[in-house]
Amino acid sequence: MSTSAASPRQPARRRDEEVPSITSAPEPLADDQARRARRYLMQMGFRVVCFVGAYFASGWLRWTMVAIAIVIPYVAVILVNAGRDKVEYDTSAMLPATPKELPATPDGVDVVEHVDDPADPPADRHEER
Repeated sequence: MSTSAASPRQPARRRDEEVPSITSAPEPLADDQARRARRYLMQMGFRVVCFVGAYFASGWLRWTMVAIAIVIPYVAVILVNAGRDKVEYDTSAMLPATPKELPATPDGVDVVEHVDDPADPPADRHEER
């Protein structure tokens, strides 16, 4: 008597049936937040460079750098808080790979389909009590 667990049998999948794709899942929130934080820090770093440049520059270049340093925080906040980027993935269904054929057997080699295990009792012998 076999003691296998009873489970519903899954219908066999046809070769021409398309396999659903899971790549339409959105980017993880932690990755999105890390990318947005890096973008904001780069913009604020550029603002610091503008302030330092304005200290050493003179004339119209100084006032241009000051103006950029004043405007950057507003632009940075708007760009970073614009929302999650919509990343598009190819969500077409994947077709299962066609099974590869086994190589042909060399000449003179016999193919054995099934070998009985000597440890197994014969199927036609009944146990006596």
